Amino acid sequence: MSEIILRARGVTREFRAPRRTLFEKRAVSFALRPVDLTVRTGSSVGIIGESGSGKSTLARLLLGLDQPTSGVVELGGHAVDAGASARELRWLRRAMGVVLQDPYGSLDPRMSVGRIVGEPLWALGIGGDRRQRVREVLARVGLPGVEHRYPHEFSGGQRQRIALARAIVHRPQILVGDEPLSALDVTVRAQILELLNRIRREEGLTLIMISHDIGVVQNVCDEVVVMTGGEVVEQGATSDVLRNPRHTYTKRLLAAIPTI
Repeated sequence: MSEIILRARGVTREFRAPRRTLFEKRAVSFALRPVDLTVRTGSSVGIIGESGSGKSTLARLLLGLDQPTSGVVELGGHAVDAGASARELRWLRRAMGVVLQDPYGSLDPRMSVGRIVGEPLWALGIGGDRRQRVREVLARVGLPGVEHRYPHEFSGGQRQRIALARAIVHRPQILVGDEPLSALDVTVRAQILELLNRIRREEGLTLIMISHDIGVVQNVCDEVVVMTGGEVVEQGATSDVLRNPRHTYTKRLLAAIPTI
């Protein structure tokens, strides 16, 4: 059994609405109710659920981009404090890479591809031949020799390859994908999925995939976590959960998949 690399214990996230009158009590919405999650080194975990189920909120907490209302997130046994300074969180940024849903929106159009992909190396103070590392990782995602070009010159699938290159350039331990394939068409999605699987195996990455696409999770992830209403209602081996769902919500989710 591999060791635990990432753990969330009893994490919650509440949001308080602004008062409309001076004496009105502020309404509270619960984006996450107490959630426990354990991720082991080298595993691939898919988090699925409908829009508003709390998937992306949980991802932000795991990445240290937001602070839980209660509970704790630990990476390698160290507590993640999202309120710490950028310098104090450098250890966390080195350990994690992220690919977001919209490749164009996540890339600065004023920066060349070489600068975009190499930015984590400079920001995290990683030494060595940085330009060579950028060339190497771009070649690995199937885009050799494009360092001097700009994001608008590429298709959606190519931009997502650039985003993936940026996410792995600093050799993270964990790769988090927040709906990284949903903005792509079916053919391109299959290509990026194959690339993601290959890189994960070659780099020995731990993968956390946030998705509403059960087919993607089924093809990439060993384990699956099902969320609704900010709660985890079912989790386990992907094959077990998808073939023999126990919770009513999981059954409804699977029944909603269109068949041809």
